[in-house]
Amino acid sequence: MKRLLVFVAGILLITSFCFSQTKPVVKPKPEMQIRQYWFVMLLKGNNRTQDSATAAKIQEGHMANITRLYEAGKIKVAGPFGDDGDWRGIFIFDEATKEEVEQLLKTDPAVAAGRLNYEIHPWWTAPTGSFKPGKPTLKTGRK
Repeated sequence: MKRLLVFVAGILLITSFCFSQTKPVVKPKPEMQIRQYWFVMLLKGNNRTQDSATAAKIQEGHMANITRLYEAGKIKVAGPFGDDGDWRGIFIFDEATKEEVEQLLKTDPAVAAGRLNYEIHPWWTAPTGSFKPGKPTLKTGRK
């Protein structure tokens, strides 16, 4: 009798171990699958010698261009760094190719004037939060 109980207990233990190891395959939702964006590091350009009035006008055009690209759904993230280093800011573009990103960067008055230069890198993330598909809403200021 003891042997039978040990045998049955062993079978139950082995069976429960085998079934506990199989988990259903859960495929991620399509909106959670990662996809490529373009990370742009904005750098100090070689031409930063403009007088303050000209530099202010270039900056105004730079900000207007960011707004235009954001509202068109081209840029998902844009913003400056808080120090005065060579890294000036970042953009994250939602475009198909690096060449498309380069063409959009050439529309930036600060890039065109040489105040800013850039590096472009492919960057991957899941399209959530700021990266969700759809028309963005521009929010300004802090709360």
